[in-house]
Amino acid sequence: MSDLNGKTIFITGATRGIGREIALRCARDGAKVVITGKTDQPHPKLPGTIHSVAKEVIAAGGQALALQLDVRDAQAIQDAMAQASAHFGGIDVLVNNASAISLTPTLDTPVRRLDLMWEVNMRATFLAAQACIPYLKNAVNPHVLTLSPPPNLDPRWFSPHVAYTMSKYGMTLCTLGMAHEFAVDGIAFNCLWPRTTIATAAIEFNFPPEILRASRKPAIVADAAHAILLRDSNSCSGNFFVDESVLREAGVTDFAQYAVDPGVPPFKDLFLD
Repeated sequence: MSDLNGKTIFITGATRGIGREIALRCARDGAKVVITGKTDQPHPKLPGTIHSVAKEVIAAGGQALALQLDVRDAQAIQDAMAQASAHFGGIDVLVNNASAISLTPTLDTPVRRLDLMWEVNMRATFLAAQACIPYLKNAVNPHVLTLSPPPNLDPRWFSPHVAYTMSKYGMTLCTLGMAHEFAVDGIAFNCLWPRTTIATAAIEFNFPPEILRASRKPAIVADAAHAILLRDSNSCSGNFFVDESVLREAGVTDFAQYAVDPGVPPFKDLFLD
């Protein structure tokens, strides 16, 4: 497949950062993009709403459907999938991008943060896939792409922030299991994770300014996601991709184009050895 023209792409957490960038990359192919997120009115501290991204998608050459969605609400997920399918005539791709982060040690992680990460990360990934699979079974080259890291049981990735790590690896395990469970249906389930930190609000609020400067732009993840979604779903499933590796395989050699500051060496992201 050469592009995503005419494909319906359902993205969770698409109002900013990586989700927004994936939406815009798909739109440049002429895709039909379902932009979901909680923000339907301007946020005092964060840029973007589902409606502003929808306008950007249309300007980039795609079609857009903006749906307010709290991924913690199981029925709302079901309803959003049904609405997206009815509006665009099916769903071809699900991108599980919505995520919550709290890099806190065990004794400093309140229950509400634990619950938030578990519900937005693992639980929402599971529920979104569960709700989308009936539509994907009718699609040509269906994909589920989840933004979570390769599985790695090294304790150093657990001990500083057990709750967050468990929630992200929970997303990864959804991919591991569902790739095998639905192989007979030809649905691809893959994970994608950045080699370096990415300049998003999560990095800005959870890391020092020096790391933000050493980060790459969300476009690198979007370009890698695009490359994965073009692959044959029957032969490309159960993988734990890293953005830089995907793009190198696709022939990209200039990674300075993605740097926030090309003069600063990139800072490696969590979970990668």
